[in-house]
Amino acid sequence: MKKALVVGVVLAGLVVSGTAMAFKGEQFSKEAKVSLEQAKATALKTFPGQIEDVELEKEAGGSGLRYSFDIRNGKVVHEVGVDAITGKVLENSVDDGKD
Repeated sequence: MKKALVVGVVLAGLVVSGTAMAFKGEQFSKEAKVSLEQAKATALKTFPGQIEDVELEKEAGGSGLRYSFDIRNGKVVHEVGVDAITGKVLENSVDDGKD
Protein backbone atom coordinates (compact mmCIF):
# COMPACT_ATOMS: atom_id res chain seq x y z
CA MET A 1 0.00 0.00 0.00
CA LYS A 2 2.82 2.43 0.87
CA LYS A 3 4.53 1.74 -2.47
CA ALA A 4 1.34 2.51 -4.37
CA LEU A 5 0.93 5.78 -2.49
CA VAL A 6 4.55 6.80 -3.15
CA VAL A 7 4.22 5.96 -6.85
CA GLY A 8 0.98 7.95 -7.02
CA VAL A 9 2.57 10.98 -5.40
CA VAL A 10 5.60 10.79 -7.71
CA LEU A 11 3.38 10.48 -10.80
CA ALA A 12 1.21 13.38 -9.65
CA GLY A 13 4.36 15.48 -9.24
CA LEU A 14 5.48 14.61 -12.74
CA VAL A 15 2.11 15.60 -14.21
CA VAL A 16 2.08 18.90 -12.34
CA SER A 17 5.68 19.73 -13.23
CA GLY A 18 5.09 18.77 -16.87
CA THR A 19 2.18 21.14 -17.28
CA ALA A 20 3.76 23.98 -15.32
CA MET A 21 6.85 24.04 -17.52
CA ALA A 22 8.18 27.54 -18.12
CA PHE A 23 9.39 28.22 -21.63
CA LYS A 24 10.78 31.08 -23.70
CA GLY A 25 8.00 33.19 -25.21
CA GLU A 26 5.45 32.19 -22.59
CA GLN A 27 4.10 35.76 -22.73
CA PHE A 28 2.56 34.89 -26.14
CA SER A 29 0.65 31.87 -24.81
CA LYS A 30 -2.62 33.81 -24.45
CA GLU A 31 -2.58 34.33 -28.24
CA ALA A 32 -2.13 30.61 -28.96
CA LYS A 33 -5.15 28.48 -29.85
CA VAL A 34 -3.09 25.27 -29.53
CA SER A 35 -1.89 24.41 -26.02
CA LEU A 36 1.72 23.62 -25.23
CA GLU A 37 0.72 20.01 -24.46
CA GLN A 38 -1.05 19.63 -27.84
CA ALA A 39 1.92 21.11 -29.67
CA LYS A 40 4.33 18.81 -27.78
CA ALA A 41 2.30 15.76 -28.80
CA THR A 42 2.35 16.86 -32.44
CA ALA A 43 6.09 17.56 -32.34
CA LEU A 44 6.92 14.20 -30.78
CA LYS A 45 4.71 12.40 -33.29
CA THR A 46 6.63 14.17 -36.06
CA PHE A 47 10.06 13.37 -34.59
CA PRO A 48 10.11 11.07 -31.56
CA GLY A 49 12.77 11.74 -28.94
CA GLN A 50 13.53 13.86 -25.89
CA ILE A 51 12.51 17.53 -25.94
CA GLU A 52 15.50 19.66 -24.96
CA ASP A 53 14.16 23.15 -25.58
CA VAL A 54 10.78 24.83 -26.14
CA GLU A 55 10.01 28.30 -27.40
CA LEU A 56 6.83 30.11 -28.44
CA GLU A 57 7.82 32.73 -30.96
CA LYS A 58 6.49 35.16 -33.48
CA GLU A 59 8.04 34.17 -36.78
CA ALA A 60 7.17 34.42 -40.47
CA GLY A 61 5.30 31.47 -41.92
CA GLY A 62 1.99 29.91 -40.98
CA SER A 63 -0.06 32.10 -38.66
CA GLY A 64 3.06 33.92 -37.48
CA LEU A 65 3.01 32.32 -34.03
CA ARG A 66 4.76 28.99 -33.53
CA TYR A 67 6.03 26.60 -30.95
CA SER A 68 9.60 25.56 -31.68
CA PHE A 69 10.91 22.33 -30.16
CA ASP A 70 14.47 21.02 -30.17
CA ILE A 71 14.10 17.24 -29.99
CA ARG A 72 17.03 14.86 -29.54
CA ASN A 73 16.95 11.28 -30.76
CA GLY A 74 20.37 9.73 -30.24
CA LYS A 75 22.97 12.09 -31.70
CA VAL A 76 20.47 13.85 -33.97
CA VAL A 77 18.59 17.00 -32.92
CA HIS A 78 15.63 18.18 -34.98
CA GLU A 79 13.87 21.49 -34.77
CA VAL A 80 10.14 20.90 -35.09
CA GLY A 81 7.92 23.95 -35.50
CA VAL A 82 4.19 23.69 -34.76
CA ASP A 83 1.79 26.51 -35.65
CA ALA A 84 0.31 27.80 -32.38
CA ILE A 85 -2.99 28.72 -34.08
CA THR A 86 -3.64 25.80 -36.45
CA GLY A 87 -1.54 23.00 -34.94
CA LYS A 88 0.07 22.22 -38.30
CA VAL A 89 3.72 21.21 -38.52
CA LEU A 90 5.66 24.07 -40.11
CA GLU A 91 9.19 22.71 -39.80
CA ASN A 92 10.97 19.42 -39.24
CA SER A 93 14.66 19.79 -39.92
CA VAL A 94 18.03 18.83 -38.49
CA ASP A 95 19.12 21.53 -36.05
CA ASP A 96 22.67 22.52 -36.86
CA GLY A 97 22.90 24.71 -33.75
CA LYS A 98 23.73 27.88 -35.70
CA ASP A 99 20.71 29.88 -34.48
